[in-house]
Amino acid sequence: MSQGDVLLYAVLPYAALAVFVVGHWWRYRRDQYGWGARSTQLLESRVLKYASTIFHFGVLAAIGGHVLGILIPRSWTAAVGVSDDAYHVIAVIGGLAAGGAVCVGFVLLVYRRLRFPRVRVTTTRADVITMGLLALGIVTGMLATIANFGDAVHYRESVAPYFRQLFVLDPQPELMTGGEVTFVFQLHVISAWLLFAWWPFSRLVHAWSIPVDYLRRSPIPYRSRYGRPRRRPEPATRIQAR
Repeated sequence: MSQGDVLLYAVLPYAALAVFVVGHWWRYRRDQYGWGARSTQLLESRVLKYASTIFHFGVLAAIGGHVLGILIPRSWTAAVGVSDDAYHVIAVIGGLAAGGAVCVGFVLLVYRRLRFPRVRVTTTRADVITMGLLALGIVTGMLATIANFGDAVHYRESVAPYFRQLFVLDPQPELMTGGEVTFVFQLHVISAWLLFAWWPFSRLVHAWSIPVDYLRRSPIPYRSRYGRPRRRPEPATRIQAR
């Protein structure tokens, strides 16, 4: 195992997570006004309505699949009677569905940003880097899922244990550098660490802006667009002169 492998699969993960945590703290302390997605809904809403919904639901499903695949060991599913073949079929179908939704939503979001000039001018260099890292992670993730139809890469015995060992502070980079883990899987993992490191400095911080304050905040009164109808003044009574 080379020094480069140690840097990529043992040093990079912890460095990325450290930047992720410290960067969010720094961003929140120094740039609370910029903490958000900088929504462009007022500039274009029709495409955004569908693109954002598809993309975010796909991302949530993909994250859920990754968490289950990483945290649940092979022995646990075997203990409840789920065979490796059945688990692999479920993982592939779920991965393709979630990944397909992410791809469709992401392509629509990029198309919207390129198609409409008013949206395009709001794009910053940070947005370009974010979209590039997202594209790299999405493409490599889909390629890894498609290429692993026959379970050629036993990721439950290599990639998943690699992540679990990182969480218990016992990194084993050799799990990622063996001949069984293909380059696509390796690139997908590296792109994930790079995205985590870049997260605090991008508009992705809006993921933590959950509107939980709505549960205790007083209701906001709104006035009707057309206003209340005015009452006609009553006719004045004539005073008869005596």
